[in-house]
Amino acid sequence: MKTLLELPNVGKVLASHLQKVGIETPEELRSLGSREAFQRIRRHVDAGACLHMLYGIEGAVRGIPDSRLSAEVKAELKAFLRELR
Repeated sequence: MKTLLELPNVGKVLASHLQKVGIETPEELRSLGSREAFQRIRRHVDAGACLHMLYGIEGAVRGIPDSRLSAEVKAELKAFLRELR
């Protein structure tokens, strides 16, 4: 079974944040989705979590580097982040 650190875009800091909000495995992350995971991190670990973290989580969910997210997906994530503020 893969660990969070084996996912694209997930380094030690993001893996730690995810674990602190109860997300221990790639399967749990995919099941929850990037938006829910990001909201949990913002609420409980890092109130200043930024758009780049959200991109990274989305890429991890999709199994791709965040640089390969489409412009459409990035626009949707930007809109989601604006709604959170």
